[in-house]
Parts: sequence; C-alpha cells; structure tokens
Amino acid sequence: MALTPEKKVKNKVVNILKQYKAYYFFPATYGMGRSGVPDIVCCCGGYFIGVECKAGNNKPTPLQERELAAIKEAGGLSCVINENNTSLLINILDNVIGTNTDGFFDS
Repeated sequence: MALTPEKKVKNKVVNILKQYKAYYFFPATYGMGRSGVPDIVCCCGGYFIGVECKAGNNKPTPLQERELAAIKEAGGLSCVINENNTSLLINILDNVIGTNTDGFFDS
C-alpha cells in the first residue's frame, strides 16, 4: 500500500522524535476523543509538544488552530510540520532538551 503524503510527513516526525528519545503517541479522536487535537502528542525534556502534520501547502483547520493555540496558552509547545520544515521540530527539540536533561522535576 502506498503511503499518503501526510503519512510520509508523520513518519519523518516519528523518526526525529525517536532520535531525541521523546515519548509520543497518536491520539485517537473518535468516540470520546477531542476533535482537532494534533496528529502527534509528545513529551521531551519535560515539555508537552503537539505536532500537527500537513503535506504540501495544506494548512490546519480552524479547529486544529484552536487546539494548537490552547496548548501554547497552557504552557506547552505546538507546531505545524510539513515535508519542508522538519528543521523547525529539530530546533524545538534541541532547545527543550537543554532545559531539562533528566525528564524529571523536583516536587
């Protein structure tokens, strides 16, 4: 089965997250799930990061934009990644890794 253009972007993002040893998952949005959540939710360096994957010139829907903004408002990080800007995710991960190298915070 051929990969869709968006699936190719998701695969690139997952490969990057694995290199950074980030915790990640693809949230289920059916049933009791929440519509508009990012394609990939991850945690790296103690930061919550939402990653919306798009192919080509596709843009997030207004609902997706709202969820990405809510993540930022809550103190997390969010980004929209396509096949041409994976360096943005790498820059984000490089910056958060330097802030907390063990992944734990003192209580």
